[in-house]
Amino acid sequence: MSTAPTDRYAVAGNPVAHSRSPDIHAMFAAQTGERLIYERLLCPLDGFEASLRGFAASGGRGCNVTVPFKFEAHDLAARRSPRAALAGAVNVLRFDTDEQGGWFGDNSDGLGLVRDIEHNAARPLKGQRVLLLGAGGASAGVLGSLIAARPAEIHLANRSTDKAQALVDSHAAWATQHGVRLAASGLDGCGNAGGFDLLINGTSASLGGAAVPVSAAVLKPGALAMDMMYGPAAQDFLDWAAAHGFAGRDGLGMLVEQAGESFLIWRGQRPDTAPVLAALRAQMAAAP
Repeated sequence: MSTAPTDRYAVAGNPVAHSRSPDIHAMFAAQTGERLIYERLLCPLDGFEASLRGFAASGGRGCNVTVPFKFEAHDLAARRSPRAALAGAVNVLRFDTDEQGGWFGDNSDGLGLVRDIEHNAARPLKGQRVLLLGAGGASAGVLGSLIAARPAEIHLANRSTDKAQALVDSHAAWATQHGVRLAASGLDGCGNAGGFDLLINGTSASLGGAAVPVSAAVLKPGALAMDMMYGPAAQDFLDWAAAHGFAGRDGLGMLVEQAGESFLIWRGQRPDTAPVLAALRAQMAAAP
């Protein structure tokens, strides 16, 4: 019988009770034969760093980071991948030792989002017009990868125009390199642009049960409307999309795809995400 230790990982955030990440990584571990336990780590809003350091000291090897701590996680990483540095936000931490250079921070959100849109939803992004809502850690984490997929335009709309503009400015050189137009506005300013092929909701509106913060008129008929949330939190958004004739999609596929990238960062191998996403969809469909 093997006596190798079982490594511990977690999703750290507030809230985390709804997270399906433990189920996803349990399936990845079974598929690959990796020995690990994946937990939920509820962090006080003023105690994220202390919670992480306590988890690492107790044997944790790494964690995913969710709302509202992705910017703080970026600052805790001693080393960062280029995509995390561009985003200014981290959703994957690997607790390397000081001898290895200290904690390593990465961002798998954008890769997960793009793969879910292009591969799972079969919606190529090249040449499309994209409306991205929100300028927090979720949007910051995906903007670089969205640009790399070479849509024609990405319009970033946020309650605070200044925050949206700052995110656009930090990605301006990357966008120029890929031939992508970037624009920023308040939430009430994106209607003047209109005609978007894809709406991505990166705000926390769904988590709080709030209405979709823009008019359906900003989208083309048959557009893809995607919420980064999933499960019950995304249902009102999906109902809104269906009511207006859009193809609605929640963030479950993005979650699974970014989890696969996280698993690669931690364990050195990439799991097959397709059967895991299918299993989760079936579980959710069967739930009362």
